[in-house]
This record gives sequence, structure tokens and C-alpha cells, in this order.
Amino acid sequence: MTVEARPRPSIRFHSRSYHAMTLAPETPVADWLTDLDAWLERSPGFFAGRPIVLDLTARSLDRAEVAELTKDLLARNIQVLGLEGADPEWSEPGMPPLLSSGGRQASVIANALADVIEGSDDSRDKDAAPPAPRERLNSLLIDSPVRSGQYIEHLDGDVIIIGSVASGAEVVAGGSIHIYGTLRGRAIAGASDPSARIFCRKLEAELLAINGLYMTADDMEPHLRGKGVQVWLDSDSLLMTAQD
Repeated sequence: MTVEARPRPSIRFHSRSYHAMTLAPETPVADWLTDLDAWLERSPGFFAGRPIVLDLTARSLDRAEVAELTKDLLARNIQVLGLEGADPEWSEPGMPPLLSSGGRQASVIANALADVIEGSDDSRDKDAAPPAPRERLNSLLIDSPVRSGQYIEHLDGDVIIIGSVASGAEVVAGGSIHIYGTLRGRAIAGASDPSARIFCRKLEAELLAINGLYMTADDMEPHLRGKGVQVWLDSDSLLMTAQD
């Protein structure tokens, strides 16, 4: 009896992109970790479940120091997905994979870390005048609420949300973010345009950011919580004021 051989299905591979955050450690590393701990105290769980890339470009760290740093970060529930700018000889078991440079930047944490921890009063000047409005193209319109755990990214223009953004949700825009409801999650604007702004009808945000400069809930003026606000970037400060 002849048994007919059936063709075996081939293995199918797909290419898929994911959003990762970049951390650029500074030396001495112990001081940088102390600053990071202060950040985590003010925004616990911020890095939970997020892929993290360590940018070692122009950093004078050897393999042993980087290996120890990844362990220190893991102890803080920060999982390092890969290394950028590392020595090619470090590609070995026990080390995160090496990534080629040139990833598309959506936001920066490292340069803003100290500003957020210090909570400068300049970043909360409610009396400063906002920049003049600008017309933008390629807007993304979302006509439903953004639920907890959802991640919205649109780097080619503004994001307009007809509804609220729940706690645990995140919206990233190349331009401005307009939320016609309550903002309880995170809004990260200006990934491609530092003149971008954030608007929301009711402020209950966990985190706000424009062009890499971050403001956590603890840094926001208490009298603006629960109100409609607009947020913009002036030099190295985030400014916030109530909307009429």
C-alpha cells in the first residue's frame, strides 16, 4: 500500500514593529541609579511591561559594568530588550541582544529625568502665554474612548480623541494631542514637533510629555487637576494653564 506524502506547511515569518523606550545611563552609574529610584518613587510602575533599550553611545562603560547595570535595572522591574552602541564583541549569552543604531526616536527619557525629579517651578508657570496655534496635517481621529492598557501612536501629526483616556492607557503623537474628555492616562506629544501642545477637557493625567520633557502627576499644579488645560514646551520647561 502506497502512502501519499502530504506537503508540510512552511513556517511563516512576519515583520512587526514595537514601541520601545530608550534609557541613556550616565556615569557614575550609582548616582544615575539614585536619580532613577527617585523617579520611580514618584511614578511607580512607569516602566512595567515596557521594552527598554540601553543607549550606550558615547558611554564609557565596559561589559562587566553593563551586565551589572542590566541586573540592577531588572531588580527595579525594568527589562532591557537590547543594547544600542555596544561593543560588537559583547554579543554572547547572558547579555541583551545588540541593536543597530538608527531607530526612529519617538520620545526621550534620559535628558528629562533630572527635570522631572527636581520638579522645577518654571515647568508649572500657569501665567506664561502659549504659542500661537499652528495648522497641522495628517491628524488621527479616534471617535471612541481609549481604554486602560491601550497604546495609541501616530508620529505623523496630531491625535484627536473624542472621548476620555483611561488610567493605564498611553497616547503618543508626533504633533499635538487633543482629548475631548478626561485624561487619566499618559499623553506624550511633540515626538516630531517641539511646538506641539496637549489639550484635555479634564486633567487627571498620570504623565504628560512634549518632545521628551516629562511631568508626572506629582509635578502638576493641584488647582489645575480636574480642569480643562493646555500644556506646551517653552525652552526646557513644560508650561500648563487652564483653558477658558
